[in-house]
Amino acid sequence: MNDIKAIRGEMIDCLDDPAVNAHAIRHIKDGLLIIENGHIKAVGDYETLKDHIHYPITHYPHHLIMPGLIDTHIHFPQTEMIAAYGEQLLGWLETYTFPTEKQFADSDYATEIAEFFLDQLLMNGTTTALVFGTVHKNSVDAFFNAALKKQLRMIAGKVLMDRNCPEYLQDDPETGYRDSKALINKWHEKDRLLYAVTPRFAPTSTPAQLTACKQLLDEHPNVYLHTHLSENLDECDWVKSLYPDARDYVDVYDQAGLLTDKTVLAHGIHLSTDEWKAIKSQDSAIAHCPSSNLFMGSGLFNLKTCESHGVKCGMGTDVGAGTSFSLLSTYADAYKVQQLQGNKLSAFKGLYLNTLGGAKALSLDKSIGNFDIGKEADFIAVDTKATELLALRTQKAKDIHDKLFALMMLAESNSVAATYSLGQCVYLRDDRPFKTQAPAMLATA
Repeated sequence: MNDIKAIRGEMIDCLDDPAVNAHAIRHIKDGLLIIENGHIKAVGDYETLKDHIHYPITHYPHHLIMPGLIDTHIHFPQTEMIAAYGEQLLGWLETYTFPTEKQFADSDYATEIAEFFLDQLLMNGTTTALVFGTVHKNSVDAFFNAALKKQLRMIAGKVLMDRNCPEYLQDDPETGYRDSKALINKWHEKDRLLYAVTPRFAPTSTPAQLTACKQLLDEHPNVYLHTHLSENLDECDWVKSLYPDARDYVDVYDQAGLLTDKTVLAHGIHLSTDEWKAIKSQDSAIAHCPSSNLFMGSGLFNLKTCESHGVKCGMGTDVGAGTSFSLLSTYADAYKVQQLQGNKLSAFKGLYLNTLGGAKALSLDKSIGNFDIGKEADFIAVDTKATELLALRTQKAKDIHDKLFALMMLAESNSVAATYSLGQCVYLRDDRPFKTQAPAMLATA
């Protein structure tokens, strides 16, 4: 028996990158989204489609319906240490991150945090994320088990570190390879789950471990490579001292054969022209993490430079250095980062980075990212009246860009009314955030 449902409301999604295509935005003032067996069957104007509907319609009358948000870089084990005071990157790892991640040797603890973490994502409208685990194999098992129950499109991997970290978090090239391979065989492409080979960053991996990562990619060509790149100037200097034969930071990964079309490099703030060209030549992607970069004092990412080199880019919250699970709020920080550099970041581009751009960065744009027919039905309903201030501001909006900009700048923790994954509601803010119309009511709706 087919599972068919219809969602009515104001809709917006991206057909392309609005920075390069003036017709990239699809906006339907009163739209209808028809979902069959978890996939999008039709999208269009309500008046055009309503006569073909013979089943109830869920109506969000003062919401903006948009694709599920896609977080291209986040750490689930750092959930409890969000908003940790007073350090930049390297000191922050030693002071807060490593002691926190030690706890994930306990499977019950890892399960508890994984479930809480996913609830936070869904509450904030994120339906897909590229996620760091810890060095513990069981941390990834706990995460994937929790995601599987909700049928979420998630990517994760076990962290690989064989030097420059506490002994209690170290693996070695052989054990890291063996544990990662076992996790790939268990989880990759199980339901909607995908695996990422995950060396934390070049300073915590020896060349031998990066070689083991390359072996995993060769043996499993559909898996991802997820790591950090050029986040902090002290980090960049450290990489130079550890890898003196590399031309630059990107070359460390390039020499190891780790740049692929499924490689996602978090941050990329301090890159040379040669490094941008190398990333583009392998069709790798950057995860832009503005909230984290501001919080850690790491620097300002130049999105215009990224665009000029044609490098794929998505948005990342980078919790726990990032201070919010909300990609809407993360856009607000991204806007400010560009303002500080004399650049404008439109709300349409922000929507792209959070949806279709993220899907392209993760090589998932054939499956998610917008409302094209046949794609997986991951979407959210964002309440334009979630707060009195937001209601006043959006009521005065002069056009859809103005409304979207206000919504993303003023978003709070209660802004997402509902989150759907594969057509099923997986988060509901309260008991009645919407109304359901029976077929007999459709003509007068």
